[in-house]
Amino acid sequence: MTTELWQTIQAEAKYFSAAEPNLASFFHGAILHHADFSASLSFILAQKLDSLHLPAILVRQVIEEVLSQSPEILMAVKKDIFACVERDPACSHHLMPLLYFKGFHALQAYRIAHALWNDKRRALALFFQNQISQTFCVDIHPAAKLGTGIMIDHATGVVIGETAVVGDDVSLLHGVTLGGSGYAKGDRHPKIGSGVLISAGAKLLGNICIGQGAKIAAGSVVLSDVAAHTTVAGVPATVVGKPKSESPAREMNHSMSDDD
Repeated sequence: MTTELWQTIQAEAKYFSAAEPNLASFFHGAILHHADFSASLSFILAQKLDSLHLPAILVRQVIEEVLSQSPEILMAVKKDIFACVERDPACSHHLMPLLYFKGFHALQAYRIAHALWNDKRRALALFFQNQISQTFCVDIHPAAKLGTGIMIDHATGVVIGETAVVGDDVSLLHGVTLGGSGYAKGDRHPKIGSGVLISAGAKLLGNICIGQGAKIAAGSVVLSDVAAHTTVAGVPATVVGKPKSESPAREMNHSMSDDD
């Protein structure tokens, strides 16, 4: 499936390169020059995470090493691209997340940092976290556990703490915080079930559980558990209904009026 996705992305790049000759070198350098999807991804992320202390050529070496040792990351990346295409009405082509969406870029760079963290290369993982934060305005601790098929839409201001867990097929918008509460160490961040939709500016604080298929309204402050397939809103958040969809993250319907 990754091969099929890569062929689709290459075909799209050729089309756009011909349609806009001024960007031909851009599409060639980012996509058409590369032998496979992994090479293109590592090049794009390395260019964006380039720094004085760890230049792009070394960043790319690290990324390629991680991808060669953890091929499951590429399957997660593929699912994240499909999530963007399926859920974001502004995403009309598969190459768009790969080239343009900083939420996607931050998520994939996090996946590299997470693998480094698990491999006990924690200084490098934290360096990646810092670069991700400075470059994309998204702060994901490399120890956090994120599933696949995730879309971080717009992404600016998203914060995900060290002990947070995010399930599969979750959608987050800009300004979302999965944060701790107080100064205590240990397990202190939210656990998000699969299919959850967390709208813009929502703050989920503490070691709380958000059940599968739940929906968190924009601007809500969530301080306690939310049952599966439940809609909450407000400050502090209270139950206001149930989503019509089993997976609100896929529907991306932020309206409260459609809920029971």
